[in-house]
Amino acid sequence: MEEPIRMVDLRRQYQKIASEISARWNGILDRTDFIQGQDVRLFTAHLADYLSVKHVIPCGNGTDALQAAMMALGLQPGDEVITADFTFAATAEVIALLRLTPVLVDVSPDTFNLDPAAVERAITPRTKAIVPVHLFGQCAPMREILDIAHRHGLYVIEDACQAMGADYIFPDGRRCKAGTMGEIGCTSFFPSKNLGCYGDGGALFTQDDRLAEKLRQVVNHGMKVRYRHDEIGCNSRLDTLQAAVLDVKLPHLDDYNAARRRAAGFYDRVLAGCALLKTPARAAYSTHIFHQYTVRLDETVDRTALQTALNEAGIPAMIYYPVPLHLQKAYRDDRYRDGDFPVCERLSRTVLSLPMHTELDEEQLHYITENLLRSVETCRK
Repeated sequence: MEEPIRMVDLRRQYQKIASEISARWNGILDRTDFIQGQDVRLFTAHLADYLSVKHVIPCGNGTDALQAAMMALGLQPGDEVITADFTFAATAEVIALLRLTPVLVDVSPDTFNLDPAAVERAITPRTKAIVPVHLFGQCAPMREILDIAHRHGLYVIEDACQAMGADYIFPDGRRCKAGTMGEIGCTSFFPSKNLGCYGDGGALFTQDDRLAEKLRQVVNHGMKVRYRHDEIGCNSRLDTLQAAVLDVKLPHLDDYNAARRRAAGFYDRVLAGCALLKTPARAAYSTHIFHQYTVRLDETVDRTALQTALNEAGIPAMIYYPVPLHLQKAYRDDRYRDGDFPVCERLSRTVLSLPMHTELDEEQLHYITENLLRSVETCRK
């Protein structure tokens, strides 16, 4: 192979758009509008059109987006916020940092997304919000989650950091982009995301004019008018250079996601007959844009040995996530015990993510799958 296999190949993706990026960055350097420059305004307008959402509020990263959302909704210390136990820590981290109470719930064994029945069981009089995480590239079951939220008077804050461009399909055929269905949607533009910049970046989405004004205030030190601090806010901005990168990449996003789906289809076809692993499930209600391609290994497979064998063959393979949140030291809670989240705990023992990005070619895919099928047979406990 001419190119090494990477978990995410940003270099080859960049090479295809390098001239566009250079032109946009040179313009910014000439104007020196590094903060709140014209490319920020252009990108947010273009992203709002792409998502069919009224307001896009840029910010510094996806974690800041989640924090700003909870601040703008006026959540108070002690309020309970329900979210998934199987996810990156940032979701629960922000809840805890704001002195809210994270309430963790189990997920579906097929899609790895929130289990609506588990959400319903977790609601108490102190519950104020639900944070569904659209994990690995497909939407959580939003119709059920929105119905639950409506019945109980709860806010829905979508963590869409891994699902930019995925569509949720309602029973009547209506489609909405991930992040546009709850009160507020949040995303990250970390470089490895489906829509990623060349540093840190994030954004919030809302259809609500009042919330949009509040969010803009929160991420700008609590100011509506310069030097007039009406609220306690934070300092979280998407800089102009990163906005330009995102504005160049946004018209390619659907093609990028299609390339990921093609690679996922190859994996599906070749791995379908292997009894020692399960390929990712597709929910009927969501498109899948494969931020990750994550298989579930049979419990008889030594995952550590398999990962080592793949790495030695030049194939990066990652484990997202090796420890569920309720077993993490930072989030240990007397309410939770080992075994309380059987699906999350099983997933944390058995998931393995294969290389997934826009530049995977057939030679690389053949090499990855041939080595995986051979190694998984030899890495039995």
